[in-house]
Amino acid sequence: MNTINLQQKFGLFTDQWSPKIIAQLNGQDVKLAKIQGEFVWHAHAEQDELFLVVHGRMTMEFRDRKTEVGPGEIIVVPKGVEHRPVTTEEVWIMLFEPQEIHHTGGVADDRMVERCEHI
Repeated sequence: MNTINLQQKFGLFTDQWSPKIIAQLNGQDVKLAKIQGEFVWHAHAEQDELFLVVHGRMTMEFRDRKTEVGPGEIIVVPKGVEHRPVTTEEVWIMLFEPQEIHHTGGVADDRMVERCEHI
């Protein structure tokens, strides 16, 4: 059992929209990602997602509203809810997701990652 330094882990990569696994627990992956711009509209039929903003500000868009998420804040997107993260600057996020989740919800996109890298 070792501590994990988030700043150090974020320093290991520069690519965006490519989540990195930093830990696993109870069938969940703990992931870090750097994001900027608009992601694809997608939903996860069977899984909830938790987003924690570590650095920057993100807008989580839903079809009927938008929610701003700032540093130190979380948002949980319930299963089946279509959503799209949007940022105007690079934002660092931590995700808690079931291990079998696909980050685009199965929507084809050139940023789609088949298998998340462990760092």
